[in-house]
Amino acid sequence: MLLLALDTATPAVTVALHDGTDVIASSSQVDARRHGELLLPAVDRVLAEAGLKLDAVTGVVVGTGPGPYTGLRVGLMTADTFGLALGVPVHGVCTLDGLAHAADIAEGPFVVATDARRKEVYWAMYADSRTRLTDPAVDRPAEIAERVAGLPAVGAGALLYPEIFPRAHDPEHVSAAALAALAAERLAAGEELPAPRPLYLRRPDAQVPKNYKVVTPK
Repeated sequence: MLLLALDTATPAVTVALHDGTDVIASSSQVDARRHGELLLPAVDRVLAEAGLKLDAVTGVVVGTGPGPYTGLRVGLMTADTFGLALGVPVHGVCTLDGLAHAADIAEGPFVVATDARRKEVYWAMYADSRTRLTDPAVDRPAEIAERVAGLPAVGAGALLYPEIFPRAHDPEHVSAAALAALAAERLAAGEELPAPRPLYLRRPDAQVPKNYKVVTPK
């Protein structure tokens, strides 16, 4: 097994290689505006670090969000392209699950929350680092304050709103290393991972203007 994992659902552009036992190379850069520019060089970098070629990859793992429309699409389209070019399966893993897997919280329940912009968070609740209790959702922090009161939390969304998440912990952003490790564990247990379908949870920011005026000549 050689899994190439990547995620662009958060400001982190993150890539890793996992050989079925351990992460053998990884790269993470935080830049919310340069996902498309940074992702492929990061793939080249981890392959070079591991001393491997792309054709050695036996499967691709990609974070499915939730996340902003544009950034999330970069990772998903890249993963699909690699899968088609290499003839290998592409597995989806919820980005929040990757953060939960990396969380250093001894026992749950706890919350994972990422920044959804617009003064909202993407979030889900977990029983432990491998078991999600709720579907991913997007809400204003004040709207979920009673549900998450007193619970430990991880992720940039939790760190942004300490009045709602006073027990916030690192990691701030997901790492492809955690995604890869979680996917490898589930595959080794015989689980079937979901297809790489995006969890947008809301419409993209870019919209066609209302009352659009046609300016082409008749």
